[in-house]
Amino acid sequence: MKAITTNSYGGPEVLTYSEQPDPKVGPDSVLIRVRAAGVNPVDWKVVAGYLDGMMHAHFPLIPGWDVAGVVEAVGADATEYAVGDEVIGYVRKDEVQHGTYAELVAAPVRTLARKPDTLGWQQSAGLPLAGLTAYQSLKRARTKAGDLVLVHAAAGGVGSLAVQIAVAEGARVIGTASERNHDFLRSLGAEPVTYGDGLADRVRALAPEGVDVALDFVGGGAVDVSQEVLKDRSRVVSIADGEVRAKGGHMVWVRPDTADLTALAILADAGKLTVPVDAALPLEEAAEAFRLSMAGRARGKIVLEV
Repeated sequence: MKAITTNSYGGPEVLTYSEQPDPKVGPDSVLIRVRAAGVNPVDWKVVAGYLDGMMHAHFPLIPGWDVAGVVEAVGADATEYAVGDEVIGYVRKDEVQHGTYAELVAAPVRTLARKPDTLGWQQSAGLPLAGLTAYQSLKRARTKAGDLVLVHAAAGGVGSLAVQIAVAEGARVIGTASERNHDFLRSLGAEPVTYGDGLADRVRALAPEGVDVALDFVGGGAVDVSQEVLKDRSRVVSIADGEVRAKGGHMVWVRPDTADLTALAILADAGKLTVPVDAALPLEEAAEAFRLSMAGRARGKIVLEV
């Protein structure tokens, strides 16, 4: 099979488009013919070696954890799926080597769910990691109908999905973004505010009594600002601030979860969740996809078409 690989840690320049052996399929896994793979910031962080302290990496390494594709073979005990099923997955394993930037990927069934009927391959590939991060962050903050939710980096891949999920659950949403993305946030159902100095005052102008939940998808002091406007300082969740627990909030490191993925697919098929795709590139241009992701200005998701 063709795949994107690296033989060492480094930047986008270490990625190559190469021929690799087809994956072996374990008893609780299926073999997926990849149609598209989502690109996430964690992918280039893995390749750069930033996660070496927590995950073993083996080379040659194929990056990528997001996938959308068609089941081509099933393991001996993978009774949940059949050949021809269309699936999505957040295929994070305990060690890093056999990722989703490839024509084929072997995925444990615990990482998969059925593809939403209403989303195309690009959108489906962009849903798993970002959608699960948003969904699990809202759950960790105990979000409920009627809550006022502040979403930092609301126009990004995770933030844009968090806005939609919160709105679908009956929450009111304030989202931070640059002014060029304010109309985009309004289209998702959020009330936009510009990030930067004075953010707390701008949030108070929209929510004089404070907000119920804050989700930090960007870091850089977002937790501190959130706690200035939260009614309950503990209802802040971050994926980017390593000190959030010490500050009384919650950290989320997204987990593969079939039930949560299925809930996202149901929201999509109900017309309550879509996946904005900022850029779609062919698999062999993965290095350029990394550069786009590293620039941090994508509105929605970056995906690779296989």
